[in-house]
Formats: sequence, C-alpha cells, structure tokens
Amino acid sequence: MENREQRQTGDGIDRRKMLTCMAWVGTGLVWTLRGGILSSQVFGQDVKQAAAADFSFVQISDSHIGFMKEPNKDVAGTLKEAIDRINKLPQPPAFLLHTGDLTHLAKPEEFDTVAQVLKSVKAEKVFFVPGEHDFDNADNKMYLERFGKETRGTGWHSFDYKGVHFIGLVNVANAKSGSPTGLGVLGAEQLDWLKKDVAALADSTPVVVFAHVPLWAVYDNWCCRTKDAEQALALLKRYGSLTVLNGHIHQIMQKVEGKVVFHTARSTAFPQGEPGKGTPGPLRDVPADKLRSVLGLSRVSYVAANSSLAIADPTLE
Repeated sequence: MENREQRQTGDGIDRRKMLTCMAWVGTGLVWTLRGGILSSQVFGQDVKQAAAADFSFVQISDSHIGFMKEPNKDVAGTLKEAIDRINKLPQPPAFLLHTGDLTHLAKPEEFDTVAQVLKSVKAEKVFFVPGEHDFDNADNKMYLERFGKETRGTGWHSFDYKGVHFIGLVNVANAKSGSPTGLGVLGAEQLDWLKKDVAALADSTPVVVFAHVPLWAVYDNWCCRTKDAEQALALLKRYGSLTVLNGHIHQIMQKVEGKVVFHTARSTAFPQGEPGKGTPGPLRDVPADKLRSVLGLSRVSYVAANSSLAIADPTLE
C-alpha cells in the first residue's frame, strides 16, 4: 500500500518534508536575482553565490506588532531579531519587502513600534503592502499615512530596480482581522491600474509581485486565496520570469505553474496551523523554552530546468 507521506507533490517536493517545513514561523528570506531568475537563501549562507547575484532583497511578513498572547508575547523582540539577522548579512540587501500585517490591531503605537524597529535595517529602502490587520482602523488611513505615502488607492504601487519590475498589490481591503471566511479581492480599480502599469513592459522583463493574501488557491475557507487573482495573472502571464510573493498564512508554501513561481513567507510573530487542519489562528501550544527552536530562517532554490523546489529550515535556537 502506498505511503501517503512519501508521495511527491505536483511540484516535486517530498510531502513529509513539505509538511515539516510548513509547520513553523520564520524570520525572513534573502532573495537574489541572476539573469531574471529569483532564488532565496538562508541568512549568512552561500556568501559567494549571493555576491555573484545581480542584487538581493529580503522579504519579511506578518510582524503582528501588538500581539501579546501565546506562543509569543514579545513579537517586537522577534522582529528585532529578524532585522539583526538582515544587518549581519555580508552584503546588505538592496531593499526590504514587508508583505503585510505589520500590526495586530492597527493602533498608532503599534505602527510607531514597526517604524522604530525597521529604522535600523541596513537596506536602501523598505517597501510595504498592508495586511487585513492593518485595515482595522479608519479604513487603512493610518497605514497609508505612515507607510503608503507614495502609493495609489488602498496602497498598491510599483517600482523598477536594475531591470526588474516590482508590483505591490493590495488584496485585503474587503477583509477584517479575525475573519477566516472572506477571500482576498483586488477589485476593478486596481486591476485597471495593473493593466496600465505593465502595458509598456517588454515580455523579457522579470516581474516580481508581492501581496499579503496568496494569489493562488491555498484554502478558500481560511481566506487563503485571492478571488480575482486569475484576472491579475492573465495580465502578467506573458513575462518570461514571474515571481509572486505573499504572506498571511505564516508558513512556507510554494507552487510552480508553468513559468510562475508562487511563494508564501513565514511570519516573524507566531506560527499557524496547516490550512484546512484544525482551526485558523496562532498555534498556542508551543512551550516557551522551545519557541526559538521553531523560529527559523528559510532557504528556497528554484531550478528552472526541472521546476524543482528545495527547502531548508534552520532555526534560531
């Protein structure tokens, strides 16, 4: 009889290793780009490879500043640890991407803490998109004033860096924190902007999209996909290199569809359960003395020749 845990997923990942890597929170990813192909690595490892890259950037997500319950009552502290790790990289990243849920309740003091911690990061600039927890106060007004001054609508924007086009999308304007049932939505206005934003790009332009809720169907009932994502992806499918980065589910999950690489990042605050198993929300039964053993860093490699993915998951212990 076939052992289910030994079956390979459609992306060529051993299921047991995938579920192990999915289980816990981490502190961020270092992304490098060579010839239009993105790959990611553990902080402090593969120094020679990173140095050979065209450039690198870091992705963090789901800081949830203001969260004060088990399993992590010091989420500001773990965010600081993530920034410390970034600052110890042998070569500073070009910039930092934060893919949403900066705060837990969108309170002024929570946004203040985020700004204060991120002030110390050794990167040229920090770019953001909001999560649903950042919308809990005045329909995102406070987030826009603090972190979205150069954006459009509810916080979408784009920028170019060394020949790569980056697009920050907002798919949480209809959601409320604590609600597991509302799907992410981009909306007609943002889709129209996206169409115009990429119209002049050559097909050979590497494109990186970053948003909070995944743009692929992870699990509908836990708000783990974006309802109108297919419309956005249809506008982007002509590009030879398309990478889509998300947060929201607090764990590593990956998918490759043709030329599109989807990747969801871990949280810097707390782990969540595997989508569809148990109940949504923080895994609270992590013993205090084991917390650092499940706060980790991730390395993800994409081999274009066979679309295989490899994941390593060292901890902070």
